[in-house]
Amino acid sequence: MQQITHTPAQAEHGSDQDQRSANAANGAAYGEDETYRDGEPSFDIRQLLTTIRANLVIISIIIASALAIAVISTMLQTPLYTAETTMQINDQSAQILGKQDDISQDPVVGAADTERFLQTQVDILKSRAMIERVSQKLRLVGNARFYDAMGMRQPTGNLSRSELEDFTLGALDRARSIALPRNSRLVTVSFTSAQPDLAAKMANTMAAEFIQANLQRRFESSAYARDFISGQLTEARAKLELSERELNAYAREAGLIRDRSVSTNAEQGRSGSSVTTASLLQINTAANQAETARIAAQQRWQLIANGDPLNSPDVLSNPAISSLLTERARVQSELQKQRANHLEDYPTVVQLRAQVGVIDNQLQSVARSIRASVKQQFDAATETEQSLKQQVTQLKGSSLEEQDRLVQYNLLAREADTNRTVYEGLLQRYKELNAAAGISASNISIIDPAVQPIRPSSPNLLRNMVLALLCGIVAAAAFVYLRMQFDDSVRVPEDVEGKLGMSLLGVIPLAQELEVGAALDDPKSPISEGYNSLRSALLYSTANGLPKTILITSSQPSEGKSTTSMAIATGIARLGRRVLLLDVDLRRPALHRFLTGPGADNSLGMSTLLTSQGTIDQVLRDTDVETLKVITSGPIPPSPTELLSSNHMQMLLDEMVSQFDLVIIDSPPVLGLADAPLMAAIVEGVVLVVQSDRSRRGSLKASLRRLRSMRTVVLGAVLTKFDATNMGNRYSEYYGYNYYQYSAKSDN
Repeated sequence: MQQITHTPAQAEHGSDQDQRSANAANGAAYGEDETYRDGEPSFDIRQLLTTIRANLVIISIIIASALAIAVISTMLQTPLYTAETTMQINDQSAQILGKQDDISQDPVVGAADTERFLQTQVDILKSRAMIERVSQKLRLVGNARFYDAMGMRQPTGNLSRSELEDFTLGALDRARSIALPRNSRLVTVSFTSAQPDLAAKMANTMAAEFIQANLQRRFESSAYARDFISGQLTEARAKLELSERELNAYAREAGLIRDRSVSTNAEQGRSGSSVTTASLLQINTAANQAETARIAAQQRWQLIANGDPLNSPDVLSNPAISSLLTERARVQSELQKQRANHLEDYPTVVQLRAQVGVIDNQLQSVARSIRASVKQQFDAATETEQSLKQQVTQLKGSSLEEQDRLVQYNLLAREADTNRTVYEGLLQRYKELNAAAGISASNISIIDPAVQPIRPSSPNLLRNMVLALLCGIVAAAAFVYLRMQFDDSVRVPEDVEGKLGMSLLGVIPLAQELEVGAALDDPKSPISEGYNSLRSALLYSTANGLPKTILITSSQPSEGKSTTSMAIATGIARLGRRVLLLDVDLRRPALHRFLTGPGADNSLGMSTLLTSQGTIDQVLRDTDVETLKVITSGPIPPSPTELLSSNHMQMLLDEMVSQFDLVIIDSPPVLGLADAPLMAAIVEGVVLVVQSDRSRRGSLKASLRRLRSMRTVVLGAVLTKFDATNMGNRYSEYYGYNYYQYSAKSDN
């Protein structure tokens, strides 16, 4: 008989798994807490505890080793002493001269930049320049006492001065420590050494050198600023003189007369300080006035030229005309009186009439004189207007030409003004720096100088033990985690869901090869109970219950798929359903051995049907169960894949489904062959058989990808040959599990 060993599962595991999946989906749909999955917390403390128990020996060894290393290293370490000096760093130093912008003083630091300023001071304390100052101050390079106090051997060999200095500075850098508490201005400078007096001396020297370096840096920055500004001042003076000369030379060359002292900006200089522009404005005003006068003279002339001169306002307003008109009115009045008493030839009448004629002649003569005067005024106004307009036109051209020349002039003038402003600002700043040079106060003060420590700061046994314990726990956790990650075999039922992401339909316990047949025949055996649980899970594996066609396959050979196929078929047939079991493994068939034993006749079977050499009724075989029929593989064909992929296979399967309630197909393994994926495409469900502690997750996932690429429904997996008593599986929930044992006694 083919070697097929198996593994048990709890009876309700398949249905419970579906129910938990449905509950999890419903919980996610209604917004339940995602920290619970399948009715259990996503972080399972029990799983963690079982994992710890499974690796307890390794974890204990790692932690114990870490603690032992900590104890040994602590005992071997040289006692070290740490001295501390506390300094206060203010934002700015005292303003001795009362100048807030003195370059030799610290700038005023805003509240938001205080932390940045303090951190900058800490970085200066940590700089290489500070330890160089300390080394030079105490002459530490090549000092044998210093190397002994630091627990170091004095360097030997032909070392250069720079190499010896780097060696000493490295020791200083490793021994010092700078700490700045948050929301504090107190900086702590620590130094660690094997000699307590040297530790205190080094801490105090480092603080003193930091203060000295701060003052020296200010003085040097002020001297540098003075030298720099002095050079800039000379350069600015030369630029100012050059720009003034260029401005005057251009004005002389262009014939521009400008009074820049009147102007306060460039626009005023262009509009009001040019002689040509001023003349243009004056003549333009006179031209406008001449035009107004010409219009008025033209109106007077038109009035006196087109009408009766005696009716013109200019004539009537003349005093001579007014007196003549008065005299004429008087004479005419006297003439009317005489005509009323005398005839026309009366001497008085003739005389008065002659006087009226003389007065009329005088009026006409004066009117003509006034008319000629108005005409002369009109002509003069016209000539004046034309003359002024000609001058305006000429000056406009000159002004436009001057404006073209003023572009370069204004550029030169602005450059001269800019150079003058820069020169005056530099001159004022230079005077201030000279006044404040060398006068500064430190913003750093020592609060607590370092004193010689009494007790060593290291080694600290308790601290080392705690750190070793933590490191041991982390190392053990990392080891266990990596061990679990690299272990990709499927050993326990939980691995089916955790590593493969599949539903677990059943667990079949391990049995010896010779005991498998007897165990299947015994309905009370653990293997039979396992397959009964698998059968129950299949009955509720889909929404419509048991599928019509089920394919039983595995990723590798000899994982128990043939035994599983026979057990499932037998169990469902015992429920009274008509079941047909097919062996489509046309390369290494095994199903016929369950019926008649090794070497039995296998001359008729699936290959006979697929080659149209027989009918279904001819190849059907009876079994011990009345409702279970079996069709073996038949003779091994030369090309099984071509037979299974033909349309004849689909037609045969449809005919079998019409005659039986369930068709179970025992197929070849998935990997390396195309038979199983081809058959999976034409069935309603696939069951994947996984052997415990043999199958690799990579091969199983590759098998699942091949099956799902055919758009088939994978019902779940069956874990076979599971040894629940194996110590390697003790972290599983199935560890030490045994099915409820039947007994002839009446005890419960």
